[in-house]
Amino acid sequence: MAPTLYLHHASPPVRAVLITTKAIGLPITEKEVNFATSENLSPEYLKMNPQHTVPTLVDDDGFTIWDSHAIITYLVSKYAKNDALYPKDLKKRAVVDQSLHFESGVVFPRLAAISWPIIRGGKKSLTQQEMDGIYEAYGLLETFLDGHEWVAGDFISVADYSLVSIISSLNYILVPIDSLKYPNLDAWLKRMKGRPEYAANLKGLEDYSIILKSRMASA
Repeated sequence: MAPTLYLHHASPPVRAVLITTKAIGLPITEKEVNFATSENLSPEYLKMNPQHTVPTLVDDDGFTIWDSHAIITYLVSKYAKNDALYPKDLKKRAVVDQSLHFESGVVFPRLAAISWPIIRGGKKSLTQQEMDGIYEAYGLLETFLDGHEWVAGDFISVADYSLVSIISSLNYILVPIDSLKYPNLDAWLKRMKGRPEYAANLKGLEDYSIILKSRMASA
């Protein structure tokens, strides 16, 4: 029996998991969580995930875990044919973990701080301070990628999948990447878009775009 992923496709963290499952060829059962009806606050969902977030993974043996970073490292460790995406080598893994923490502690919070007020209604545009925060994150990634094709070094990893779900959202909708100012980051995003597993990001990215643009355009 395939693992079950409770999701909302527009969510960038959900998309990181979908990219990962496609990369390792893992079939999953998708169950869409309806936030409009507060399905994530139902007793059944809260029993699985008290934080009432997506994604939530229920493995074929009933093991349940949430948080995209925990999910993608778990899935690769259990189901991937090798450890290429999340190396067992301690030093390589440490750099991957460092990049994952950079995404979860720096990049995603800045996206969330911008997007949630838009989604909830009222906010129509970004402040200069918010844009500067994104530019700072872009600049750091530009440095991380200097001399490397991938964020954790010379090999693609789950950190790239986690980051591309966020960076693609920022670039497509909110703060486009200036290819002259951030050539390494621009080239990395193009490499990611050229990979077959990136297709798993497309539906949710478009859904996310529609949600944000409709909120920003509403009176």
